[in-house]
Amino acid sequence: MKPSLKPETFLLAITLLCTLLGLGYPLSCEVCVGDGPNCRGKLQTCAPDEDSCIVVVTETNRMTSYKGCSKSSNCESGLFGFTVNHENYMGSKRRCCQKDGCNQDPLPAFVRNHTENGLRCPSCITAFTETCTATAEALCVGEETHCVAMSGLMRPAGDKFAVQGCGTKTACHSKPGTLVPSGARLFTIKKTSCL
Repeated sequence: MKPSLKPETFLLAITLLCTLLGLGYPLSCEVCVGDGPNCRGKLQTCAPDEDSCIVVVTETNRMTSYKGCSKSSNCESGLFGFTVNHENYMGSKRRCCQKDGCNQDPLPAFVRNHTENGLRCPSCITAFTETCTATAEALCVGEETHCVAMSGLMRPAGDKFAVQGCGTKTACHSKPGTLVPSGARLFTIKKTSCL
């Protein structure tokens, strides 16, 4: 029997093949939050719109690690630093990847540079609101070469927050949806502006 060469049959076959190839398999990433430079969790299937695995190590007054799923549009590898005052600061290192379980390996050791660089920025920090009015000055350290304002949501409760202070270039240009773990909280940045 000779295969059909009708244009309609060929078009239907190509459409079906493209649909099947586009479905793909969902990504699986290690998911955990914990104290120290490397938490351990189980591989979990990501949501269909989450196409990246992320691992983040954050230093505040303690070191915290986070691993999970993310959208590649919200996932930026590299350093992130932000200082409001001597007691309220964070520095983090993050890596994003797109293969099953690729976030299981720990990040190289992270050490935040605490050396003042001469820049001073207006600073404030508030919860339950999306804005704050600067009432003090932050002394910028290390690679924090921008004055930054951020707002977003704190999880697990979903409370709003707002901060102003010193930030790295990556903090200054953080995209909406960027995740920043700090202790038992996970901050989701909704808006960032460089002052």
